[in-house]
Amino acid sequence: MKPLFHKVPVKLQSSFSIRHDIWSKFDTIWHYHPELELHLTVRGEGVRFIGDNISNFSSGELILLGENLPHTWRCKDEYFAPNSELEVEAIVIHFLPDCLGKDILHLPEAYLIPNLFEKAKQGMIINGAAKDKLNELMFSAIYATNLDKVIILLSILKILAEAEDYETIATGQHSINRSTETDTIRLNKVYNYTLTNYKKEISLEEISEISNLSVTSFCRYFKLMTKKTYYDFLIEIRISHACRALVENKLPTEVICFDCGFNNVSNFYRHFKKVTGVTPLDYKRQYLQKK
Repeated sequence: MKPLFHKVPVKLQSSFSIRHDIWSKFDTIWHYHPELELHLTVRGEGVRFIGDNISNFSSGELILLGENLPHTWRCKDEYFAPNSELEVEAIVIHFLPDCLGKDILHLPEAYLIPNLFEKAKQGMIINGAAKDKLNELMFSAIYATNLDKVIILLSILKILAEAEDYETIATGQHSINRSTETDTIRLNKVYNYTLTNYKKEISLEEISEISNLSVTSFCRYFKLMTKKTYYDFLIEIRISHACRALVENKLPTEVICFDCGFNNVSNFYRHFKKVTGVTPLDYKRQYLQKK
C-alpha cells in the first residue's frame, strides 16, 4: 500500500534524533522518511510491515531501515483489549545519511558506511554479537550530549557496517512517491480494518466499501499500490499470526488454522507452505531447535 511521507522531528541543536518510547501499543500508520532508522524493540510483540515483507516482531528485535523504506509496526490483538495493562517499549534513532557531514562518506577509511546505507535500503535484522553491542550503545545514546552523542553514533555505524550476522527483510528496493491525503486515508482504513478483522471472512465487496471504491476499481488500485492482490495481502497477515501461534506452542495446529481465519485445514497447509516454504510442523520444529 502507498505509504505516507513522515517528517521526523529533530531538535535544532541536534544533527540526529534519539527517542525512548513507552506506549500502550504500536499502532502507527504506514509511512516512510528520508532518514535511516535504527529500531530496537525493548518490549512488545506483533506484526511489522517493511517494504513488501509482512512478519512478526518480538522483544529484543533490532532493525536498520534504509532511507525511504516504507514501514510500520502493529501490536498483537491483546494490546488493543479494553483495560489492557500491556506496554511496548522502543529506542529509535533517526539520522540522515550525511548528518555528520558529507565529507565523512568520502573518506577512504569510511568506505564501509556507504555500503551499509545501500544494504539498509532493503532493511536489515541485526543478530549476534553486533546486536548486543548496539543495544548497550543505544541505551547510552538516550542520555548522551554534545560530542559523546556524536561518538556513540559513529560507534553504532562502525558496528553496523562491520556486522556479518544479519538478515535482509524486503525482497527489493522501493521507489516512493508522495501519497495524496486521499490515498493515505483510504489505504490506512484498509490496513486497519484487515488487521482488526483478519480472523473472519472479508469479502471484496466489504473491503471495497471501506475504501469507497467499486470492487473492480479497488482490486486494480490495491494491486497497483502494493504489487499484490488484496487476498494475497490478507493471507500473509493470517500466516504471520499463525507463525506466532505455532512458536508459542500452546494450541494444536488445527485450532490455529481456524483461529487465524482459514476455513479448512488443507487450505491452511497449502497457503502456509506457499508463504513460508515449509509446513507448519517443520516451521515449529525449526523454531524449537533454535531455542
